[in-house]
Amino acid sequence: MSQAEAPPAGIAGPAAWTAADLVPDEWVNVLTPAEIAEIEAAARALAAAGSDLVGVAPKDFPLPQVAHRLRAILEGQVLGGRGFAVIRGLDPKRFDRRQVAAAFLGVGAHLGAARPQNAQGHILGHVKDLGRSSQDPTARLYQTHERQTYHTDSCDVVGLMCLAPAKAGGRSSLVSSVTLYNEMRRRDPALALALFEPIATDRRGEAAPGEAPFFTIPVFNWFAGAFAAMYQRQYIESAARFPGARPISETQRAALDLMDGLAEDRSLHLEIDFQPGDIQLVNNHVLFHDRTAFEDWPELDRRRHLLRLWLAPPDAQPLPPVFAERFGSVTPGARGGVAVPRQAWIAPLDA
Repeated sequence: MSQAEAPPAGIAGPAAWTAADLVPDEWVNVLTPAEIAEIEAAARALAAAGSDLVGVAPKDFPLPQVAHRLRAILEGQVLGGRGFAVIRGLDPKRFDRRQVAAAFLGVGAHLGAARPQNAQGHILGHVKDLGRSSQDPTARLYQTHERQTYHTDSCDVVGLMCLAPAKAGGRSSLVSSVTLYNEMRRRDPALALALFEPIATDRRGEAAPGEAPFFTIPVFNWFAGAFAAMYQRQYIESAARFPGARPISETQRAALDLMDGLAEDRSLHLEIDFQPGDIQLVNNHVLFHDRTAFEDWPELDRRRHLLRLWLAPPDAQPLPPVFAERFGSVTPGARGGVAVPRQAWIAPLDA
């Protein structure tokens, strides 16, 4: 690592939090009745228009009162603050499936450009148990009922909208990757710096034509005065199945073990219960997110179901050039997601 890339020994700022630093529910932004009515009206109008939901832009989802507040939440809390926020007040039972998709995509359009989340080009994801297992090297963890473990998604901001919570479990868990770096740097500087070295991560069967089945990006990055992390431990481990993927070193393994152990510290991470209608926004560059294992309802219509968006805000932080290996580009507003031709993008109304 060159001197120009060397991070400070400690990174300060609102994203460097511990659980004790946060006031309970300070991250919850409750919509007013007028704001809820405005979003509902825009969603019903967009759904009734019959247009392709993939191309939703702010002009297609007019929010004269709410748009400014959404941007303030994004800029002040998610991109420039603690790294996450919850928007509360919508009731998914007041919508049919197309209307709720329109509502989430419309709100998302005011925050950033939607990016494809898988090789099928889905810009609207469905997080639900599809009976798959993490032992399947082509499975994505959100398709199971298992704990996900701390990780980042391949986008600037991930948005989740809760349609139905689980019978038990399925809590959202967040930890500051900035704090993890600071703690590692304090306890073992050599291990902290080891995570700024390249490391291979499995694409899990979602490589574009001509792409390697893995990408090689450091877990920790310091670029243009900004910290950015990228991490999924299971996918780092499974990348070893590919010829050409450099095995992680013993030092890197020790560093990952230390980081994982710190993330499990209850004084550092925060767990949140979803309420129906909640929209959670998470900045992947400064937070790792997780989901606890869950028990689902036996009735199909009550089972845990979240909608997901991968968003590229136009004013997101600068990223190092190496991120283009996974994000396709490092241009704010046009980066992130899985490499799928634009004409193949779709917004499925169910998994």
